[in-house]
Amino acid sequence: MRVVLAQLKHETNTFSPVRTDLARFARGEAALPEGDDAYRAFKSTGTALAGFIDTAEKERAEIVLPIAANAWPSGPVEQSAFEYMCDRICNDVRKGCDAIMLDLHGAMVTAELDEGDGVVLRRIRDIAPDVPIGVALDMHANVSASIVDNATVIAGYQTYPHTDFYDTGVRAARPIFAALRGEVAPTMAWRQVPMLPHVMRQGTGHEPNRGLQQRCREMERDGALAASLFTGFPHADVRDAGLSCLVVTDGDLPRAEACCDELAAMAWAQRDDFIYHIEPLADSLARARTMSDGPVVLLDHYDNAASGGTMDCTTVLRAILEAGLDNVAAFAIHDPAAVAAMVAAGVGNEVTLALGGKIDMPAIGRRGEPLPVTGRVKLVFDGTFRNRGPAYQGVMMHMGTTAVLDTGRVEIVVISRHQEPNDVACLSSVGIDPAAKHYLMLKSRVHWGAGFGPIAKGVVECAGTGVCTSDYSTLTFRKVRRPVFPLDRINSPQGSGR
Repeated sequence: MRVVLAQLKHETNTFSPVRTDLARFARGEAALPEGDDAYRAFKSTGTALAGFIDTAEKERAEIVLPIAANAWPSGPVEQSAFEYMCDRICNDVRKGCDAIMLDLHGAMVTAELDEGDGVVLRRIRDIAPDVPIGVALDMHANVSASIVDNATVIAGYQTYPHTDFYDTGVRAARPIFAALRGEVAPTMAWRQVPMLPHVMRQGTGHEPNRGLQQRCREMERDGALAASLFTGFPHADVRDAGLSCLVVTDGDLPRAEACCDELAAMAWAQRDDFIYHIEPLADSLARARTMSDGPVVLLDHYDNAASGGTMDCTTVLRAILEAGLDNVAAFAIHDPAAVAAMVAAGVGNEVTLALGGKIDMPAIGRRGEPLPVTGRVKLVFDGTFRNRGPAYQGVMMHMGTTAVLDTGRVEIVVISRHQEPNDVACLSSVGIDPAAKHYLMLKSRVHWGAGFGPIAKGVVECAGTGVCTSDYSTLTFRKVRRPVFPLDRINSPQGSGR
């Protein structure tokens, strides 16, 4: 039995000015992991691709792994990069296989395509019309008809912060092998709901999404092959952006449809709870000052790498410095030029920088605002570390050359490559003990909770500046299907899908 496994993941923020070329998918590696290199890089990691690998090896299948490509969210993918990665997968499928398993995101947009994932699947299906295809998708997938029509089994993450990558890979792979043995006949139903939930209200540690994902797990325990509620990614101005649900059963379409209808109705009934209410930054920091037990997480949630932010917006950091907060670690400001200046100054020496603010954000009408700051260069290193987990457990992370600037009150991590702070190792790798800090400024929305949740004594959400804004009034939506809540005040879901 020959199976083709591949990873091709990108969550595209169509409002982001950050370039998405082929090198970004290498995530700091010397080259994009392909073939045996991809296998070695992802075997025994907490990823969906590793879930595919382990399930296939238990089935004694011959594994073909053409590519493992995963870029931090950013602007639309350059078309040449997309074509290269897609071709690598299609070429191996063309050589013949018994099954295909894809670790996709579900919200990829390219320079020429509004639904990159659907095109990947359609091209593969044209080559192999009868081969079963299993797909693992992110919870923030903007699921389209092309994705559904060209897959056999789809399973989505059920946790946010995402800590079930591996389990999702297994959930997508097992029904495929069962189908090959003739034990099941996967049948899918899909529903879209006209909702654009705010990302800051999508975490599964709280309602409404906690109950929705719990219901998906109950459906699987009751016999569904896979049940998924996709909250969608609202920072992609494409037709299919938004919430959807998908259920796979063993040949029982009416049951799959009934389960989808139930999930869709549950989500719609709680639509107001998916709206995030923004607190003024001054009020947030005033509240943080009253919190005596640390570490207190200060979330710079408008500007995070895992939603396509530039990571060089300085609004929240500036406010922290002006407020005189003490014993603070800030992760991170993306500014390769500042890192180079710190390297040139040398460890132990004082340096004055125009930090961050190098990238303009025309989609939200903002120019970069560098922050003048003086401090001592505390540390310089290559920026490579391995995630401890539970998010991306065992995966190597690459921040590029990294430096720490100590202002006396705030230690600022300055990086050369984007990195979401989803693991405590992003700070411990630069010699900072996060548990010893009173405040942790993290450029994150929800993913911080995977690594820092167990040590955080409090959290304050700080509305700053950036293309990950929760203020939809600052974003111009031209393509998303309308009407959609909360852009439009509608009283009936009138969803689409099968």
